[in-house]
Amino acid sequence: MSDENPSDFGDREALAFHRMGGRPGKLDIIASKPMATQRDLSLAYSPGVAAPVRAIAANPDAAYDYTIKGNLVAVISNGTAILGLGNLGALASKPVMEGKAVLFKRFADIDSIDIELATEDVTRFIDAVELMEPSFGGINLEDIKAPECFIIETTLKERMNIPVFHDDQHGTAIVAAAGLINALHLTGRKAEDVKMVVNGAGAAAIACTELIKAYGVRNVIMCDTNGVIWQGREKGMNQWKSAHAAVTDDRTLEEAMRGADVFMGLSQKGAVNEAMVASMAPNPIIFAMANPDPEVTPEEVHRVRSDAIVATGRSDYPNQVNNVLCFPYLFRGALDVRATQINEEMKLAAANAIAALARMQVPDEVAAAYGGKARTFGPEYIIPAPFDPRLIEEIPTAVAKAAMASGAAKKPFFDEVAYRQELRSRLNPTTSILASAVEAARVRPRRCVFAEAEQEVVLRAAVNYRSSGYGEPVLVGREAPVREALARIGVPDVDSYEIHNSSISPLVPRMVEHLYARLQRRGFLLRDVQRMVNHERNIFGAMLVELGEADVMITGVTRNFATTYRQVRHVIDPSEGHRPFGVHMVVGKSQTIFIADTTVNERPDATQLADIAEQTAAVARRLGEEPRVAFLSYSNFGNPPGDIVGNLRGAVKLLDERRVGFEYEGEMSADVALNPAMRAQYPFSRLSGPANVLIMPGLHSANIAAKLLKELAGARVIGPLLVNMGRPVQIAPMTATASDLVTMAVLASTGVVV
Repeated sequence: MSDENPSDFGDREALAFHRMGGRPGKLDIIASKPMATQRDLSLAYSPGVAAPVRAIAANPDAAYDYTIKGNLVAVISNGTAILGLGNLGALASKPVMEGKAVLFKRFADIDSIDIELATEDVTRFIDAVELMEPSFGGINLEDIKAPECFIIETTLKERMNIPVFHDDQHGTAIVAAAGLINALHLTGRKAEDVKMVVNGAGAAAIACTELIKAYGVRNVIMCDTNGVIWQGREKGMNQWKSAHAAVTDDRTLEEAMRGADVFMGLSQKGAVNEAMVASMAPNPIIFAMANPDPEVTPEEVHRVRSDAIVATGRSDYPNQVNNVLCFPYLFRGALDVRATQINEEMKLAAANAIAALARMQVPDEVAAAYGGKARTFGPEYIIPAPFDPRLIEEIPTAVAKAAMASGAAKKPFFDEVAYRQELRSRLNPTTSILASAVEAARVRPRRCVFAEAEQEVVLRAAVNYRSSGYGEPVLVGREAPVREALARIGVPDVDSYEIHNSSISPLVPRMVEHLYARLQRRGFLLRDVQRMVNHERNIFGAMLVELGEADVMITGVTRNFATTYRQVRHVIDPSEGHRPFGVHMVVGKSQTIFIADTTVNERPDATQLADIAEQTAAVARRLGEEPRVAFLSYSNFGNPPGDIVGNLRGAVKLLDERRVGFEYEGEMSADVALNPAMRAQYPFSRLSGPANVLIMPGLHSANIAAKLLKELAGARVIGPLLVNMGRPVQIAPMTATASDLVTMAVLASTGVVV
């Protein structure tokens, strides 16, 4: 397989993703201040930049006030231990480091730059990183092989006055410790009383052992490829292993596992068998964290032990030990108090905060993304989900307080209430709910019709839908072209895909009978219906859903919305008592705006506007947003007057009468709805903050606004999302990407948008 023409579909998709949009890679650098005029440039550079230069020269801490330093982390590697791929060199590690930088931004609003150092010389590596201290607020070391990683991290922590953190070691350790805290709680054990066996003696295993000992576990037996690490052993030893050598007669992993309360694996697939599990103490705790395949699978454990609590590193099993639960938030708290280091107290604070979060009731919006299925603390939920929107609030707060208590903070003043509010405002809760919908789709997979399967973008979406575990794609198209296209994009198991040709499908007679009974009094002849079912893939696809042959349908890339919507409506009715309409979601860094109705109702009257507002507010709530509805116009509360104002005022009056449980106001212009300074001109406004649900006076203004934002705003625009259909059907824009199609299919299948 060559890099330019790989045969594997997953590799093709990954390479295409990294080239997407004509800008290779995953990072972009944008100015955080306006740069439109000569005045802007003169303040940003010469001569205005001289003022902060002088201020920093006089007081180095002023760099945190006038530069990005206090929110900037370097992700640094030499590529000697890339994921599970080994030593492939610094340059090959760059996609991974860019990805880590993206996670910092996505989960904790931390700016990050990846730096790859082309050296395996420990001294040169240390010297290079040390010289970067003025540029960054923190250093995240990544994918550096042991034992060099121990030397590098220890030396840099001694020399540098900013946090240095090797995530491969400590990120895993913190999340594993959090899970262990809860597993001990559930099984009624005390840390000081348990016997724990650790299999593996690499960077992550040693870090886990050190942190768990700091938590209070005393009886730990560590094993490596040569067996138990016991005091007096000489073979394969080094100073880091020797620090954890145990006084024991056990010499093999099998012997060590007998009677053990806890097993923690960071080694390799199959290292533990069922007999070893059976030999453990009652209510064993098993953390099998080898990736991609654990030392022992949960299925193997539960075949011999119904009383076990099991965690792995995989997302397709309960209790995933995932570093992303830790490192973004740990750095967030450390940066916010200008910590000089990340010490054991801060790590334990993070572990305890993660553990405590799993014991809290899961927010309604997260549960809603699981179809209402509650996620409650117990053997299969000892570690919170990585998309829980409270992570950004709980972990940094705990870490910041621990930094202050331990003397690591240079900025020790702290208003916890204000800080929590600041943390909540950093991230958009909608992004977490979208992520939770993805996980929910895996929990309840659905059959999804991809009605335009001869289009390559649709096939890519269908293959991703299946490979991601969301369900089974049902492809509508001619078999030969679809199979050829699947092979062309690198799908290895072409024959395993379900394909329906509407011209020859055995389902056609049943479909025709059903649809003719529905349309015969609407001017359609039997032959009209026969032709529609045979030749219109949107009709055929919608009939698959209507007749229960599939659960969800996604379409739209070959025809405009209006045409596609008319075809779907021949088959599927609106949900009872409701009028369908469209919503565009504009998902920004810290907020989401919902715009309605962007697709269906050309000139809604007051009742329709009120209904659309109420139902869009419900969509916003399901996506984690507290709705603040603005009815938009060119007019602000009657100035200037106009014909369209009456419908908007009527809608407001209707919501008054309905006593709905959300804020609303209108009629008002867009700047008054969104800009606090403009809103202040109208002190009687009932909105407590910027509106996030914008109800437009008509289809023309809504559709134009949504498409302008999509092309100009830089935020991600999702939709249009079709609301109030009797079956889960979504009509994507003709320019939709494979990712867009999958997202819309997932939102429909999980009921986030109904």
